[in-house]
Formats: sequence, C-alpha cells, structure tokens
Amino acid sequence: MKKIALASGILLHLHCIKAQDTIQVRNLKEDLTLLSSVDPIQQKTPFFQKEWVKKSVAPALLFTAAAATWGEKENIREVRNRYLPNFKVKYDDYLQYAPAVAVYGLKLAGVKGRNNLGRATLSYGTSLAIMAILVNSIKYTTKVERPDGSKNNSFPSGHAAMAFTNASFLHKEYGMVNPAYSIAGYGSATITGLGRNLNNRHWVPDILAGAGIGIISTELGYFFIDKIYKNKGDNLSILSRIQGNDYPSFLALKSGIALGTTNFLRESELDDKKQNGFEGGLEGAYFFSKKWGVGADITFSSFPIKSQRITIDDGQDFGNHELKTQSMGFLSAGIGPYFSHEFSDKWQLMVKLTGGYAATASGKVFVKGDDIDAPNHELQIARYKPKPAFRWNTGASMTYKFNPGVGLTFYTDYNQINSTIRYQFSDEIKDSDELDQELNNMIAKEKISYITLGLRLTAYF
Repeated sequence: MKKIALASGILLHLHCIKAQDTIQVRNLKEDLTLLSSVDPIQQKTPFFQKEWVKKSVAPALLFTAAAATWGEKENIREVRNRYLPNFKVKYDDYLQYAPAVAVYGLKLAGVKGRNNLGRATLSYGTSLAIMAILVNSIKYTTKVERPDGSKNNSFPSGHAAMAFTNASFLHKEYGMVNPAYSIAGYGSATITGLGRNLNNRHWVPDILAGAGIGIISTELGYFFIDKIYKNKGDNLSILSRIQGNDYPSFLALKSGIALGTTNFLRESELDDKKQNGFEGGLEGAYFFSKKWGVGADITFSSFPIKSQRITIDDGQDFGNHELKTQSMGFLSAGIGPYFSHEFSDKWQLMVKLTGGYAATASGKVFVKGDDIDAPNHELQIARYKPKPAFRWNTGASMTYKFNPGVGLTFYTDYNQINSTIRYQFSDEIKDSDELDQELNNMIAKEKISYITLGLRLTAYF
C-alpha cells in the first residue's frame, strides 16, 4: 500500500512539472506571436500629433493672422479712433509682467509646479533672451512707424511678446496643476496686447506677431533647458495634479458674423435694408453642478450702414448725391443662467438666457457728391448719439472637446436692443431757428435685433 501511495505521489509530481512546462511554452509562443503581429509602421506618431507640431500651431496661427491683417491695419485703427479716440490708460506697461510675478509668488508660497525655483528661473531667463533677440532684430530691421508717429520701431510689439512669454511661463509651470492658471495668464496677456492697440502704440499685426514670438520663445527656452538638465530639478514624477470638480465652467474667446433681422435705422430713414456685421468678445460661466451655472459675456459688434440716394418729395434723384452714415457699433455686457448637457466625453450642448446693457457709439452722417469741395467729396451734416439701452440675449452652442480642458464651440445667439437715437445737425442748420427746432430735437426709437453665428475657443477650468 505504501508503495502504491509513493508511486502515485511521484507520478502526480511529474505531471505537475510537465503541466508547468507546457504553460510556459504556450505563454512564450503567445508572446512571440503578439510581438510579430505588431506593424512597426503603425507605431509612428501621426504628423499632427507630433509634439513639435502641436507646439507650433499657436505661433503659426498668430503669424498668419499678422500677415493677413497687415493690409487692413489702417482700417482697423480707424475703429479705435472712432470709438475710443482719447483712450490713455497705461495698464499694459505693468500687466505684461503679471504672469511671471504669479509664478514666483506661487513658488515662494510653496505651491509645487513643474520645476523647482532654480530650474524654472533658468528656463525663464533663456526664454527672455530668445524673445529679446527676435523682437529687437526684427524691430530695427523692418523700422515700421508706430500708429502715433512717435518712432519707427512698431513691428513687432515688445509688450505683447513679453506678455505672452510670461503667460507661457505660467502655463509651463502651473498649467498642468490647474488649467485656470493658463487661462488667467493668457487672458492677462491678451488684455495687454489690446491695451497696446487702444493706447495707439501698436498696429494689430504688431501685437499678433509679438504674441507668436512670445509663445515660441518660451517653447524654445524650455526645449534647450530640458535637453541639458533632463530630469534634474523638475517635479514631473512627483507632482500630484489638482483635479477640477468636473463641472463645465469655462472661459472663451468668440468671433462670428452678425446678421440683422430688422432695419436698424428704419425710423431715422437713413437705411432701408437689414445689416450684416461682425462680433467678437469674451464669454464665461461658473457652474454649480454639471447642469446649471451662471455666466456672462462682453461683446463688441459692428454693422456697416449702406449709403442712400437722396430723393425729393416727387421721388426724383437729387443729383448724384447720397447720404453716408457711419457704422453702428455696440459694446454689450450681460449675465444670466446657463444650462449644459453632455452627450458624450467629446460633445456638449449649452443654452443660456442673459440680460444686460448695450452702449452704442455715436456716429456721423455725411452728404457725398462729386461737386462737393471737401476731402473725399463728403460734407458732414449731422451726428447721431444712441442712449445706452437694455439688451437681452439668448443662444445655444455645441462644443467638440479636443481634451477635457479645451474645445471648439459653434454658437448662435439672438440679441435685441430697443435704442433711442438723438440727432444733432450742423451749425448751419442751427443758425435757422425753424430748422434747428425741427431737426435738432429729432429723436428716433429703433428696434435693433440680430442673430450671431460664430466660433468660440473654449477653455474649461
């Protein structure tokens, strides 16, 4: 009996060893099969997903925009000269440094970022050196006159380059901690660039090119230092990312076309057609849950007014003269509830209803004719001044998210403003008591409504 038990034990032990060998052989064969089935061509990173391509997109777009707006820089400045001709607020001299100050403030407060203080400073210093070389070498080669005529060193904008270098510095160090840091940095840089235009110190192409130089300078600065220092002094391996609350709070830049649904100057009899224009602005919302939040927007919209032939009571043309009215521009702000619904991780629907005020810029009315002895054959006969009015706005948008932090949004909004416009005529008309009383007390109440269709670059935080 003992011999049978001993023999059974030996046979069982040998069977287990054989089974283990079989399993090992089978697993090895499977591994070899899997390795041989992988196509090495499929391992290659697609072109648009290459790291250097992704980092080049923003500067390339900014440089392209600078080139595209170069021929229109005078016309763009006329918009500034009309609506804010006396703007003199030098905040841009200081705001350009705010993102860099924020980086050092956070580090001294003990908030862990991408790199320690020493390595961050070295990367920042290298970025500044590259930016300074690029900006100054181009400035004193192109010698473009500033819009205020003060110097011939307008292109590119050094303030914009500094602001976007600093914003990219904040993004590099703390954007991976929380995207709100990146939004704040690039937001302040954008406002700095806007200030350079409003203060009449730079053309729009100067600012766009400066922004592109600032971003690419920081990318190059970090590239060189990362190559030299490798993992020395960085916190990438130990940095614990601060997660958001998964609510769709956002900040967005938006731009689109505006389509008038009413004739804006119907009661004034200065136009007989619906107008088409453009819109641009900022929009954002803070969500208290995944569905509901409160948001606000600040937008500027402009509508050109088509010239009108002058006719007399019998309907005959009054020579070759026509009435020209300067474009109508609206600076609007509103606040209200927002509702969001996510169809998937990539697609998000949002609707809103806001109310606020719209300030409308004053404008001029001209008579134009070949026989008028004046510049451009135009004679100013009146000015119009709309009163600020209540604006309500409703709209819907659909966002495609490239990743949890950034998306591209198609939006459509409906806006309505009930505007009261007062007309003041020229001194010649004031000299006549009858005409002065009839015309200079003229008030027109216009119903202004329009639909906007456009795109938003949406950043979530």
